Amino acid sequence: MPWPLLLPPLLLLAASGAQTTRPCSPGCQCEVETFGLFDSFSLTRVDCSGLGPHIMPVPIPLDTTHLDLSSNRLETVNESVLAGPGYTTLAGLDLSHNLLTSILPTAFSRLRYLESLDLSHNGLAALPADSFTSSPLSDVNLSHNRLQEVSVSAFTTHSQGRVLHVDLSHNLIHRLLPHPAGASLPTPTIQSLNLAWNQLHAVPDLHDLPLRYLSLDGNPLAAIGPGAFTGLVGLTHLSLGSLQGVPQLAPYGFRELQGLQVLDLSGNPKLKWAGAEMLSGLDSLQELDLSGTALVPLPEMLLLHLPALQSVSVGQGVRCRRLVREGAYPRQPGSSPKVALHCVEAQELAARGPDTL
Repeated sequence: MPWPLLLPPLLLLAASGAQTTRPCSPGCQCEVETFGLFDSFSLTRVDCSGLGPHIMPVPIPLDTTHLDLSSNRLETVNESVLAGPGYTTLAGLDLSHNLLTSILPTAFSRLRYLESLDLSHNGLAALPADSFTSSPLSDVNLSHNRLQEVSVSAFTTHSQGRVLHVDLSHNLIHRLLPHPAGASLPTPTIQSLNLAWNQLHAVPDLHDLPLRYLSLDGNPLAAIGPGAFTGLVGLTHLSLGSLQGVPQLAPYGFRELQGLQVLDLSGNPKLKWAGAEMLSGLDSLQELDLSGTALVPLPEMLLLHLPALQSVSVGQGVRCRRLVREGAYPRQPGSSPKVALHCVEAQELAARGPDTL
């Protein structure tokens, strides 16, 4: 077969990689993915889940990038069991579904290339301040633990500006301590923060964080008033769904969020309009979810306060789209096109296509 006909398959292999298995620690599975024209580069994923606490410490291959230690009934981890050949290049570590109640500040100090850490579904009640300063983390999952008070400073990482995603949902958090001014460590680069289903009674002070996504779903927020989102000018997605109790949205409560594009207020059946100024300041808002609320029917002045709004979800599969009616042509001096919301079922809207109403 001529060489030119062989080249495309080789290039395809180099781009996608080939998966094989290799000998591994007893009970574990090692999956190898090779790259390059002649399998010159390999990465190994090691799965040691569900084996029990006796597996620690577990030896892993030198080229290991991801280690799964979930569901092993582990009660503690420290730097001595997370060290050795193979741990040096570890990029992903899964410690979920164990029995961890605390972690030492130095537990991950030797994982210099760790990017993803899953500590969900444990019993963690506290988080040391310097837990992640040695690793360039981009994704930390601490959901489904027993955390009550967390300091934002705990998420200072060796990231060199890398975006950080933090999941703190389904804990017992009633207080989130802000990063102190003048602190020796830099401000955490948290861009996505999930605080859903905690015990927060007020919007926490997050003004120093470069947040773009924030979820406060399911919290017992009593009220959201002016100043609640001070400093979050970069926030583009905000979710306030299924808040506990009777949430009160005061006038001008969102006025600091001039860059917000998506707002979710769904699942709040007791939420009612508190005047047209309730959504004032949301000049960039494009999508609004009001399904499962008492905020429908929509007031006529809604579009006047939301100049960029394109769609509104109002529940029961109904979505409203912004519709501009130009009126008579030629347009009369001083006249302007009429803007209205046109509501149809979501299935009908999908059948029509994205560019039609």
